[in-house]
Amino acid sequence: MIKRKKRVSLLTEPRINLSLPHMSGTEMEYIEAAFEMNWIAPLGPNVDRFEQEMAERVGVKDAVALSSGTAAIHLALCLMNVTRGDTVFCSTLTFVASANPILYQGAEPVFIDSEPDSWNMSPQALKRAMEDAVLRGKLPKAVIVVHLYGQSSQMDAIVQICNAYEVPIIEDAAESLGTTYKNKASGTFGKYGIYSFNGNKIITTSGGGMLISNDVESIQRARFLATQARDQARHYQHSEIGFNYRMSNIVAGIGRSQLRVLEERVAARRQVFDRYERLLGDLPGIQFMQELKNTRSNRWLTTFTVSPEATNTTADEVLRTLEEANIEARPVWKPLHLQPLFYDATYYPHQENLHVAEQLFQTGICLPSGSNLTEEQQFRVITCIRKAFKRSLPNGSFFIIGKREV
Repeated sequence: MIKRKKRVSLLTEPRINLSLPHMSGTEMEYIEAAFEMNWIAPLGPNVDRFEQEMAERVGVKDAVALSSGTAAIHLALCLMNVTRGDTVFCSTLTFVASANPILYQGAEPVFIDSEPDSWNMSPQALKRAMEDAVLRGKLPKAVIVVHLYGQSSQMDAIVQICNAYEVPIIEDAAESLGTTYKNKASGTFGKYGIYSFNGNKIITTSGGGMLISNDVESIQRARFLATQARDQARHYQHSEIGFNYRMSNIVAGIGRSQLRVLEERVAARRQVFDRYERLLGDLPGIQFMQELKNTRSNRWLTTFTVSPEATNTTADEVLRTLEEANIEARPVWKPLHLQPLFYDATYYPHQENLHVAEQLFQTGICLPSGSNLTEEQQFRVITCIRKAFKRSLPNGSFFIIGKREV
């Protein structure tokens, strides 16, 4: 009999994930209360309170709890009467959910490049796009501004441009709940703001989202549309298209518990970022996403770029090294104007020969950044990255952190 050798896995260490859910420990109190009252079906006291508490937390007049952040963007476009033949400007460096609702409405997305400082929408490119829209006699119905990885966009400049052309703003703050710009909450500068409570976000309800605004009447209409647009009648009557977008009372209970620890989660992720920056910042060719002046990022994900010109390694090689060590890390978002889904969409670069989002996609890395990431886990990540850069360091040297060689 021939005995086969056992295959030895290289992945001997436990998996380190990018951003895991982090429960507060009080979620069951809200869930059990819902069970006791038999408020299991959609809507209920937790939904009402979650909306009120969120509106109070970020400083707006009203909010509606929904099934996802994508649903919130879709409803915002519906409230703005975006329809077939309209155009909507949108950040190009973002997840596809920021732009999919534009297609739901039959409208045409126009993608705006990033600027180097915040990695978010370039006011310079936005201004050119608006000027061209005037020449064509067709201004966009809305501008969707994304706050990437927890860092606020240059909102003063963007608001000034949009106000000049009387174009409303939708803030996609899915990644930036807890972030501030000039002491004002991210998501509260535009006509509408949206948040996401997906499993990897800074607070989570397992899945869900929120649409916020100071326009109370429009939020009331959003509730109507999100509940299948049911008319006021004893029987089921519907005069227009609606959606099944409302959050359940159980999920909202989780959200209420999570909202109570938002500041703790922000503090934890900022600490994770600080440790990465302190222990990796000396590596050649690394540039961390900076925090703009007068902003406070929630540091949802720690991100940095790798300059191939300054080092002998690349972002792809670092990502490969991390994966071999059973560590989840990802490239920066692939710009939407490069996605097959949007191959024919109009796109405005930051400058004529400077495509910032494309450069970030080629050189950017997102690191494990969860608020429940342990120091030991983070040191594993740091050690792995420094090993990937070892040949770029003088004499291939490492340095010591406590008893850890890094």
